[in-house]
Amino acid sequence: MPLSPPTSRRHFLTLLGISAAAVGCGRATAGGATANTKTLRYQGFAGQVTLPELAEDLGYLGDVKLQWVGNTISGPQDIQSAATGQTDFGGAFNGAVVKLAASGAPIKAVISYYGSDKYAYSGYYVLKDSPIRSARDLIGKKIGMNTLGAHAEALLGIYLERGGLSGADIDKVEPLVVPPLNTEQSLRRGQIEVGVLGGVLRDKALATGGIRPLFTDHQLLGDFSAGSYVLTERFIERNPVTARTFVTGVAKAIEWARTTPREDVVARMTEIVRKRDRNEDTATLGYWQSHGVAETGGRIGDKEFRLWIDWLAERGEIGKDRIKASDLYTNQFNGYGKGSKG
Repeated sequence: MPLSPPTSRRHFLTLLGISAAAVGCGRATAGGATANTKTLRYQGFAGQVTLPELAEDLGYLGDVKLQWVGNTISGPQDIQSAATGQTDFGGAFNGAVVKLAASGAPIKAVISYYGSDKYAYSGYYVLKDSPIRSARDLIGKKIGMNTLGAHAEALLGIYLERGGLSGADIDKVEPLVVPPLNTEQSLRRGQIEVGVLGGVLRDKALATGGIRPLFTDHQLLGDFSAGSYVLTERFIERNPVTARTFVTGVAKAIEWARTTPREDVVARMTEIVRKRDRNEDTATLGYWQSHGVAETGGRIGDKEFRLWIDWLAERGEIGKDRIKASDLYTNQFNGYGKGSKG
């Protein structure tokens, strides 16, 4: 299968470089009145159940309904769709959220929705007999991942830096876009030297055998929330009640999945996929173990963004004082648990 050409490490996340002028402000309302829409447009993932979809099925969204408009290809694409008004919310890796906000997009992260723990993590895998054992061994090598400018590329960068590679050496490592369903096959065929695998695709590849992890994001950073759902500031201003219903409902779904027996969560998600009738395979849902969200109810703190702000600033992707972590998010609409941040 064809592989995308290599991208310079110095242009991390440039795929998100959109101007503030191009950013939409959500759906208009007559006379500027508060809308509190009861319909939220969104993008999903084939064969998967997102937390908002789970929240709706559990009744946590009340009279607010989700309107599926298609499936997203990546987190960066998903939050761009939200920022430009094509959808009402989107989710992405927090580094991508930082980059988009720094470009002038009026967005606000409102709840964490995925992360890394001992069950939910992404691994960087090589063939079992591969000579690759360290960060330095990746110079000149191809690393396949689902998209550039997002979680997988950022964690690769951290691993390379901690491995002592210079900027010039890091630029010689070649991250490539490989569709997740093709990553294992590309690795085994020698089209790439390293493949990033997570969830069911990771577990199925490990069950087949013949591969080993070079490192995992959990080994690098421990338990951490990695991505957030965002709303535009205009949407929040015009739909504060709906925003609170959405965020609190997703928070409840996070905790329902965390405290409910795994087999019951899998059964519920399987039924959701079957009911929506999109000709999807439900077999992979049986491998679900965790959403990996670190904080109770998906509440966000400065730490979720500070690491990526510093990392991007060091690389010249954003200005050193361009943005503050506390400006990127709010817990104001999260009614699960105590405390709030406006």
